[in-house]
Amino acid sequence: MAQSAHLLLRLVASSVTAANSAGKIVRDVMKKGDLGIVDKGKNDLQTEADRSAQQCIVGSLSRLFPSVNIIGEEGAPTCPCPEEWLVTASDPEVLALACPDQYHDLAESDVTVWVDPLDGTSEYTQGLLDHVTVLIGIAVKERAVAGVIHQPFYNYKNTGQGQMGRTVWGIDGVGVGGFDPKSPPEGKRIITTTRSHTTPQVQAALDALKPDEILRVGGAGHKVMLLMEGKAHAYVFASPGCKRWDTCAPEAVLTAVGGKLTDLHGRLYPYDKDTPPVNSRGVLATANADDHEWYIKNIPQEIRQTLH
Repeated sequence: MAQSAHLLLRLVASSVTAANSAGKIVRDVMKKGDLGIVDKGKNDLQTEADRSAQQCIVGSLSRLFPSVNIIGEEGAPTCPCPEEWLVTASDPEVLALACPDQYHDLAESDVTVWVDPLDGTSEYTQGLLDHVTVLIGIAVKERAVAGVIHQPFYNYKNTGQGQMGRTVWGIDGVGVGGFDPKSPPEGKRIITTTRSHTTPQVQAALDALKPDEILRVGGAGHKVMLLMEGKAHAYVFASPGCKRWDTCAPEAVLTAVGGKLTDLHGRLYPYDKDTPPVNSRGVLATANADDHEWYIKNIPQEIRQTLH
């Protein structure tokens, strides 16, 4: 690894390669056929892919950056990461970037990494593979400043045509890599939301916004990718069900392309190591940051008041 690169770039570069390796693990578990499903609670599944992908990411980043705070969805590891899963390489394209001045002198202790090793687990078990992402979000103190979104099954329906899998990254003050962002269509309002956690309140918030179309899909990473690919204008979730490891990476990448992600009151979530993981005030993300205030004003106050 190019030790001359600044900490933030080295961390993103290592996260890209770790996410790629985790994505291969996710595909291999699916190919094997036995997903090793554990039910953690209502609408909350865990598979062998979740556990193994987290071992790969957390084990690799912990060895390379021992003083960085790393928080994974699946909790602290119960056994050492197998050596063959440990990643030491880093993405050369990211290492070659110019680091923004405000991130030149970071201390590892000021950085928190939020890891969702398999976002969209329920969809993974149901074969809805385009909903699945691997998320690595990087926060400096309270702010999400960089993120990696890996889609292990990107292009999986085009068997034999192109490479399966894609890794997207974004860094505050730098931009994005791995894909070409697109703007959603003008003259329409397309909203993406949960497919498996709908409640009367979630639906009432959507109804108030009068969308032309609602895309009900799994995974926060997948929903934000829909915004950046120009397939939806907003991601609206009027419920406290989402977690910091779901939104840290998507927020950072979305912000880097000119979008915005907040709670339903318009406030940014903090991502420091001591913050509670639950996004208790819901999630609102918009493809265009300039549209954000309109959504906040048009979600009924009585709905927003229940999210605190």
